Order: sequence, then C-alpha cells, then structure tokens
Amino acid sequence: MSGAITTRIGRHAPARRSNSATREHPVTRLIVIGIALTFLALLLCVPLFTVFAAAFSKGIPAFFAALGDEYTISAIELTLITAAISVPLNFVFGVAAAWVISKYDFWGKSALITAIDLPFSVSPVISGLVFVLLFGAQGWFGPYLSAHDIKVIFAVPGIVLATTFVTFPLVAREVLAVMQSTGNDEEEAALTLGASGWQILFRITLPKVKWGLVYGVILCNARAMGEFGAVSVVSGHIRGETNTMPLHVEILYNEYNFVGAFAVASMLALLALVTLGIKRLIEVAPDFGRGRGRRASAAGSAVDARPDLGGAVS
Repeated sequence: MSGAITTRIGRHAPARRSNSATREHPVTRLIVIGIALTFLALLLCVPLFTVFAAAFSKGIPAFFAALGDEYTISAIELTLITAAISVPLNFVFGVAAAWVISKYDFWGKSALITAIDLPFSVSPVISGLVFVLLFGAQGWFGPYLSAHDIKVIFAVPGIVLATTFVTFPLVAREVLAVMQSTGNDEEEAALTLGASGWQILFRITLPKVKWGLVYGVILCNARAMGEFGAVSVVSGHIRGETNTMPLHVEILYNEYNFVGAFAVASMLALLALVTLGIKRLIEVAPDFGRGRGRRASAAGSAVDARPDLGGAVS
C-alpha cells in the first residue's frame, strides 16, 4: 500500500513542479493586463470618447443639424455607395485569387502574390495619382474618355476605382492564409468522388474559410469607408458630388465647423461599431459556429447533391 502511495506521489510530483515553474507570478499578470488596458484606453477609448463628446459639445440639436446638412447627407450616401461597390468586387477577387494561389502551381504565381501586396507598399496618394495619369484629361485614356463623354476622374467611378485598389489585398490576404493552413484534402476527396468545381467551392472551400472571409470583408469595409489619401486625389473635392465622409470632415474642420466635423466623424465611428456588431452576431449564430464534423461530411454532401452520382457512390 505504501509502495503504491509512493508511486503515485512520485508520478504527480514532477507535474506539480512543472506547473508551478511555468505559472506566472500574480504581479506579472497584473502588470501585463494593466499595460494592455492602458494602451486600449489611450489609443481607442479616449479618442472615440473625444469624437462623440466634441460632436455633442453644443447640444443634440446642433448635432442633428450638422448631420442634416445636404452636403453631409451627400457625403454619407457617396461613402456607402463606394463601399457597396468596392467590397463585393474585392470579395470576388479575394476568393478567386486565394483559390488560384493555394490550389494551383503556375508560372507567375510569385508575381501575382507580389501584385496583391502592392497597395500595402505604395502610398494611397501615389495610387490616386496613378489613376489621374491614366484616366485624367491629359492621361493615357483621357482623350478617348473625353470623346465619349465618360467621366472617371473627379467623378464617382474614379472614387470607386481608387478605393477598390487600396482595399483589394485585405480580403485576398485573409482568405489565402486560411486556405493555405487548411490544406486541400477535403477538396481532393470531393473531386475524386465526382463533385464539380462549383460544388467544391460552395460546399467545402467557402465553409472552411468563412472566418477569413468575415474578417477580410470587415477590414475591407472599414478601409473603404475611411479611405482618404487616394480618394482625395481623384475626387476633386466637389461638394455634394465627389466628397466622401473623410473628405467632408477635412473641409468642415478647415472651416472651423468643429461640431459638424466631429458629427460626421462620429457617424464614421458609428458605422465601424455597427460593422463590429454584425461580426459579433455572425460569430454567435448557431449555423455559423458548427464544428469540423459538418465540414468533414461536406465531400459526401457535394456528391449526394448530384442525382447521377448518388447511385454509383452508394
């Protein structure tokens, strides 16, 4: 009996010593948590509180009067339109680029990856200037566009192009990282069983990379609504026509209309918070949070959906 007790103690003693050795000191834990909370407060909470405090500094009526201005409404509409066009475009491009890079080996693959990262290394102002040199009145395509009465620069198409360019790596990079980490085993199994490419995409690949898609779309949407540099170059700052919300904030602030500037800025912050709220709702949705078991049977589901293959497989 004593030998059994000694054996048990001998087995568990090293585990206790190991746990105590790897457990951090309470003071260290408090210091790390304090540093994280301090940075969070200084870099996020305090600026956000300052924006809303300045927006309501002259009362609620002044706040809503600033938001009810026709130029402000036009800026909000243009910002939402730009995001509504550029985000779906980047969604399609991001999925296609990630699929090609992660599933195939081809000549120029490294060049494609480098091109995706290009907007990260180029200043947004330079990106906007490139579009001016391409589609401006004196640009490469300027004479053709002028002859056909097509406006790109100083118009909505130029704003959408510039926004799409500076945001297109966001979805692609997020989805590509997830696709590369999950591998191709399930896709290869479905392909062996006779599933088509579209069935593999919608029933296996997209469910596997849904978190990358969610985060990529959120980042893309936030950047699209808050983009300033590239849009500033191609917009022309025409009030009521080509001013997005960030450009309108700059104009109001330069005119010493601080309530109006911070009111529009608070709307940008509110749109960001709403986006995060939608992300949270997606995370807690029952159908969205199912485990790997559903993905493991996705290959069979892709084949079962095809009547002509069901009998052969069974």
